[in-house]
Amino acid sequence: MVTIQLERVNGDYGFRATDENGHSIQTDTNPESGGLGFGVRPMQAVLMALGGCSAIDVVSILKKQRQNLDAFSITIKGEREKDVVPALWKTVEMHFTLSGDIDEDKARKACSLSIEKYCSVAETLRRAGASIEWKLTVVSRQKA
Repeated sequence: MVTIQLERVNGDYGFRATDENGHSIQTDTNPESGGLGFGVRPMQAVLMALGGCSAIDVVSILKKQRQNLDAFSITIKGEREKDVVPALWKTVEMHFTLSGDIDEDKARKACSLSIEKYCSVAETLRRAGASIEWKLTVVSRQKA
């Protein structure tokens, strides 16, 4: 069982969550609700978790395919439900950008497998009703 310890450390809404290995993140609410800009908002952390989960999948798959990845990034945008509480993620858009000596078809397959099969955070969001769209840009390494 995973254990997370959460404690208030900054103002009314600034919290630090720490796992059993000592890794931590800081959370806060938005300034309109009394936050102080101390950390990410919890629902933003969900999108960050989606990116981290999917990135691990994609890199792992590409390594098994012997692809040479020089750089990797994901831009994630999300829209939440309007005028409801709780307001869940309704739509999520992900843009993977990979560079290196990479076969674009293999990269596309890796992204697809992550989002549609392996990423637990993506599946959690889908089960909560979110749609997840993604696209890929591969920047090829220049041959010398």
